[in-house]
Amino acid sequence: MRVVVVGGGPGGLYAALLLKRRHPEASVTVYERNRPDDTFGWGVVLSDQTVENLRHADEPSGRRIAEALHHWDDIDVHIDGRTIRSTGHGFSGIGRKRLLAELQARARDVGVTVRFEDDVADVEVLAQDADLVIAADGLNSRTRERYAHTYRPDVDLRACRYVWLGTPHRFEAFTFAFEETPAGWVQAHAYRFDDDTSTFIVEMPEPTWRANGLDAMDAADAIAWCERTFAAHLGGAPLVSNASHLRGSAQWIRFPRVTCAEWVHWLELRDPHAPSGASEHHAPARRVPVILLGDAAHTAHFSIGSGTKLALEDAIALDHALAEPGALGAGMADALAAWHADRQLEVLKLQNAARNSTEWFEHVERYAPLPPEQFAYSLLTRSQRISHENLRLRDPAYIAAFEQWYAARAEPAPTSSAVVPPPLLTPFRVRGVTLPNRVVVSPMAQYSATSDGMPTDWHLVHLGARATGGAGLVMTEMTCVAADARITPSCPGLWNSAQRDAWARVVRFVHEHSAARIGLQLGHAGAKGATKRMWEGIDQPLDDGAWPLIAPSATRYLPDVSDEARAMTRDDMVRVIGEFVQAARLGHEAGFDWLELHCAHGYLLSAFLSPLTNRRTDGYGGSLENRLRYPLELFAAVRAEWPADKPISVRVSAHDWADGGNTDDDAVAIARAFRDAGADLIDVSAGQVVKHEHPVFGRMWQTPFADRIRQEAGIATIAVGAITDADQANGIIASGRADLVAVGRPHLANPAWTLLEAARFGHDGAAWPVRYLPGKAQLDRLVARERAAAPAAPPRPGELT
Repeated sequence: MRVVVVGGGPGGLYAALLLKRRHPEASVTVYERNRPDDTFGWGVVLSDQTVENLRHADEPSGRRIAEALHHWDDIDVHIDGRTIRSTGHGFSGIGRKRLLAELQARARDVGVTVRFEDDVADVEVLAQDADLVIAADGLNSRTRERYAHTYRPDVDLRACRYVWLGTPHRFEAFTFAFEETPAGWVQAHAYRFDDDTSTFIVEMPEPTWRANGLDAMDAADAIAWCERTFAAHLGGAPLVSNASHLRGSAQWIRFPRVTCAEWVHWLELRDPHAPSGASEHHAPARRVPVILLGDAAHTAHFSIGSGTKLALEDAIALDHALAEPGALGAGMADALAAWHADRQLEVLKLQNAARNSTEWFEHVERYAPLPPEQFAYSLLTRSQRISHENLRLRDPAYIAAFEQWYAARAEPAPTSSAVVPPPLLTPFRVRGVTLPNRVVVSPMAQYSATSDGMPTDWHLVHLGARATGGAGLVMTEMTCVAADARITPSCPGLWNSAQRDAWARVVRFVHEHSAARIGLQLGHAGAKGATKRMWEGIDQPLDDGAWPLIAPSATRYLPDVSDEARAMTRDDMVRVIGEFVQAARLGHEAGFDWLELHCAHGYLLSAFLSPLTNRRTDGYGGSLENRLRYPLELFAAVRAEWPADKPISVRVSAHDWADGGNTDDDAVAIARAFRDAGADLIDVSAGQVVKHEHPVFGRMWQTPFADRIRQEAGIATIAVGAITDADQANGIIASGRADLVAVGRPHLANPAWTLLEAARFGHDGAAWPVRYLPGKAQLDRLVARERAAAPAAPPRPGELT
């Protein structure tokens, strides 16, 4: 077997030595364009788990690397003259030059040929005498560019500029330092990697970089500026660059996020041993794979660790894949396909975390106003891979102190329990309403009303069970303001006194038998009305009994399928405002504590907000200001009717997920407009505005929208969407990404979800119905027994995420 490796960085060298170690008979050659001791980085971060993986893959090099590591557990966050420290993170630094030296030495020991100062101009020339080509030629891979039609790369240049420097100052913890300049916030990522040196990365958004004049400075002046800006953290030590090959502003880089759809390209080569008389057209062909490895295939932002880690783990996985029977022969294609599938999934997970982390650092100004305690917590959990309970495992004292701090700030501060509640279970006050905790039962359509819009016993049981199950706020499904405002004939309404009295029965039960508050969501289906129940065909029009539909503009929600909605006249607008006002009045009479206006998911008010569904040419269409006009008119009328001591939230779709539609930029502006009109919270959902949407799903996938709206629009938010456990919810609340968390499907599976999670936290202050207290006692014993029998799993070590 003949292996050629293009690129002598850590990933290429490690792949070469592992393959040669396992297959001593193989010829393995590494081509590196630089000299052996050339390096343009400083330190490399490796997690404890990665170091352990290196030991298992190749003990001699793993041991030598481990001996050279500078290990630490602490993270320090410096902002506003404060330092917040947490521990238990478990990672290490090593100088890039030292790492390369160890890998070069080990590669020579096992028989790898390394050719330095040999720049590969044409990979196909090398492939003529190879069975496998590994392209580990880095971020600016020429191999990736040459075969881009196969690899299909996507390169996303991120918004910040950064420079990679070193310093003799010895940081004893991984350090994040934030300084505010007249042009905006800048940050440093610093960590020690040997006895005498630390890496020091300075980063800031490009507009801040330009406004500070760094684009016009030479390298020496730029370094001096960084020294002045971070003088409080450097202890008088200088900053040093080792990128002498770059001049001036070229040392400041924008991070490129690289992804590739494929990592394997197959070259079709003419067999050089074919009979001399055979024509080229009929000559047997050899297929040689050219695979991408490390930064050539993918990158992950330095704020969550190291691209070197990913490259080394690519190499380990490749070694394992090619160790399978037949993998070096006819089975190579299958082996490489399996390697790619396995690694691409793992890399994608890390890249998703890296994207979240990158965006956090691109918007430090969004989070800087948070109290330092919450700012540091937000930083530690920014990628959504490190959770509240994971932090508790890493550093119980840090989380205990944080929870004490958070609970003391709650309004009113809890006093009924000897155990400090986790953030999710702290009370929340808005206007004259106090929720006992931050858990909201999402509005969830039940399609269980009578044909005249009357709520039934199902609504009493559905909402009552979840109220007695411990949630702080239970919300009705979208309750329609008129018969022709319904989604289906089975949707509940609130347009007459009989419906008011039926809802009052539900409200009385919640108030008499639980500590929960109950909210009324009001809405109008618009063009999405007159459809079948979900289980009969979601969004499908009724076979008979449909009613006329209205919308901002004439439209069909499902093209060529849905009934057509006509464009609203001014008389329609006035009538619908009156219907909402009447419903709000009836809701107050029924005793509801909270009102929510449904302006999301393509229903009538949402359709006014989106340019995809609002094509009006009058003062209610066109610009966002115009598209907001009618929803704000309606909101003002409802707010005037609804008692001043009761809150109103507004549910919005923060992104239309379709070209030409609203984005989160628009959502911030929409939230500000409702805030100024008197809204108390924004309930942040997304999508369902048009059927041709392409949403990006994932864990807590809509929480970033709630986070951005809360920080930038200055209004409390409710997070919703794939929030499945209390650990996730705790992190959302604790970090300030939202003020309340709406939990839907878990509540369908377990009406007492909140009480169960409170027991798991060991929180004794949750309000159990007295009739259920025997169940609480048993649950507490079971939880205690489980804790004693199964010690907590160790935290995931060494992630900066």
